[in-house]
Amino acid sequence: MKTLTTTALATLMALGLTTAASAEIKIGATVSATGPASFLGDPEAKTLEMLVEELNAAGGINGEEVALVLYDDAGDPNKARTFATRLVEDDEVVAIIGGSTTGTTMSIIAVAEDAEIPFISLAGAIEIIDPVKPFVFKTPHTDRMACEKIFEDMKARQIAKIGLISGTDGFGASMQAQCKAVVGNYGIEIVADETYGPQDADMTPQLTNIKGAEGIQAILNPGFGQGPSIVTRNYAQLAIDLPLYQSHGVASDGFIELAGAAAAEGVRLPGTALLVADLLPDSDPQKAVVAAYKTAFEAKTGTPVGTFGGYAHDAFRILTDAITRAGSSDPAAIRDAIEATSGLVGTTGTVTMSATDHLGLDLSAFRMLEIKDGGWTIVE
Repeated sequence: MKTLTTTALATLMALGLTTAASAEIKIGATVSATGPASFLGDPEAKTLEMLVEELNAAGGINGEEVALVLYDDAGDPNKARTFATRLVEDDEVVAIIGGSTTGTTMSIIAVAEDAEIPFISLAGAIEIIDPVKPFVFKTPHTDRMACEKIFEDMKARQIAKIGLISGTDGFGASMQAQCKAVVGNYGIEIVADETYGPQDADMTPQLTNIKGAEGIQAILNPGFGQGPSIVTRNYAQLAIDLPLYQSHGVASDGFIELAGAAAAEGVRLPGTALLVADLLPDSDPQKAVVAAYKTAFEAKTGTPVGTFGGYAHDAFRILTDAITRAGSSDPAAIRDAIEATSGLVGTTGTVTMSATDHLGLDLSAFRMLEIKDGGWTIVE
């Protein structure tokens, strides 16, 4: 039997398989189940495992069982590249899901494109699908879309001057650049611009500088990981009496827990329907999908559902829908079918892809959310 990571072996054992080769259709995945991005990768891994079990229990795809070959890259781009290569060359998967972070995703892209294997990323940066690459798709909204959703809300609140405090990691740097590229379209001016590193534990100096900027009316933090929680706590400690916006990169209950409910009170960010499943009207087309996933995931894991697991949910549904429609497990046929996805309702939005759009979502898929009393509310 091939040498697999503990996570991969556990996955195969959970499916009652001795090796991945005993199934007809092999789907590969490499996610950051451990390490600094485990808050992304852990729910993604659990979601994929759960969905494969559900699918096989229901008869598989066109009568064929599915095997999930799952690796934990711990957020390391080099490991992600190695595992992607292994998935293609040794495991002979028909498609890959993964890349919990922008960094790991970018390292997988070259492998997938070279091997002409469909790859559905779970990371946010717009560079993943812009420009379009033939075999690369993604499920999260882009960072540019997040900027646009935030600026729409700011404009509605007549906010014209803002400060930025951005992480210098791949996600933070990308979103900072995208926000700067579109901010002028909304009549908003950036009057202060600060950054922080992934290991920084105190952002009060940067926030103090921003607080003193002339005419500032709000602050936006393009960032992900623990940094935005520290920013939020420091923001409260400095008693900054201005609206604070965060990115979709922290759209989870974990952010509220790390920042503290009191400090996070009033924070706004763009998020998915999954975070406010109980608040959706029955007429919302996503209601049934997010409710079913939320119920199944929480029953299976005993932990709250979150946005990031939802990205894996949608990637798996897009992929299995494509294989079903293609009537084939040939990677080229699967790629063509993914690109032809139309009206597929997921937790992140309703997906309609094309040859020029390998995301398939628009701004209507985002909900502007605000934290109130330690929970999520929808900004009307």
